[in-house]
Amino acid sequence: MEDPYRVGDTLPPLEIPVTRTLIVAGAIASRDYQDVHHDAELAREKGSPDIFMNILTTNGLVGRYITDHFGPAAVLRKVAIRLGAPNYPGDLLRLTGRITTVDSENHTFIDSENRTPIEGENHTLIEVAVAGDNRMGRHVTGKATVTLPHDSCQPHQPHRSHDARPL
Repeated sequence: MEDPYRVGDTLPPLEIPVTRTLIVAGAIASRDYQDVHHDAELAREKGSPDIFMNILTTNGLVGRYITDHFGPAAVLRKVAIRLGAPNYPGDLLRLTGRITTVDSENHTFIDSENRTPIEGENHTLIEVAVAGDNRMGRHVTGKATVTLPHDSCQPHQPHRSHDARPL
């Protein structure tokens, strides 16, 4: 059986409106109480034009982008990102992705970070290069790794488009 995913395939973009609520909620959810993520006046005193999104919120949005694309059987194994331009309220974050690795051999994958087996045989490992841009430029770059069971390794068709899904 031929893999439905190929190196070089692109994921459809995901556009996320960056609201003040998203920034503050993401900071609170990740227990990041730095004032630059919730207090505009203190953020300005520290040289920022407004509050800005923290890295953990961006990390979660990248994870959502990947798992929304690959579907409910996908297991997110790793997200490694680097931030660039900040996300401020009113920005539109546009995530894009390109598949860089597809490994569907029948062997046990080893998580190189933790040196633990990844669920044994019959899984396809897929690595995606991810980028996210806003009005200032490149907000995030990185890679995400996901595994899919061979029996569910069909392209996922979400019920709604990325844009219609509430945050």
